[in-house]
Amino acid sequence: MPEDFRLDMGAPWLNLLATRGRHFGPRPVERLPTPERFRTWLALAELTPLARVTDEDLGAAHRLRETLRPLALDAVDGVAPNASQVRALTTFLAAEPVHLAALDRLHRSAPPTTAAALARLAHHAADWLTGPLRADLRACPEQDCRGVFADPGGRRRWCPSPACASRGRVRALRERRRAES
Repeated sequence: MPEDFRLDMGAPWLNLLATRGRHFGPRPVERLPTPERFRTWLALAELTPLARVTDEDLGAAHRLRETLRPLALDAVDGVAPNASQVRALTTFLAAEPVHLAALDRLHRSAPPTTAAALARLAHHAADWLTGPLRADLRACPEQDCRGVFADPGGRRRWCPSPACASRGRVRALRERRRAES
């Protein structure tokens, strides 16, 4: 089902980018159309806020996602970000205290608001984009997808979507057959 969440991109902030499928195609798939769906996604990312998720929060999530997308693609392509992209991300990096507790495992406090949950995602993305993990980022070569994913082994050609890999393999086979004839 196209509305299913992609949780296989390698990090929660990359999974946020995947909440808009086939982004560069003629019919993108919006996987966060309502505050309720966004709250479900936040729960899967273990970022459920204590406060209610509103339409404004959903709009902020879409803005963060579309702020991160060009930064991630530029990191993959080795392109330096511009000042306006950095400013846009900085607006999400509001201080948000995190309290830790040792229970059955190490736990962190729930974000009090959706803005705090988005700040955690923004910090996670900033850590990746400014540190050594940026070398693990790859972008799907499918032109309608261009999904950014983590590839620490450096061996993946496509994002984890079976559709992208299948289309890419079929295209490669057709090109080989065309070259042979």
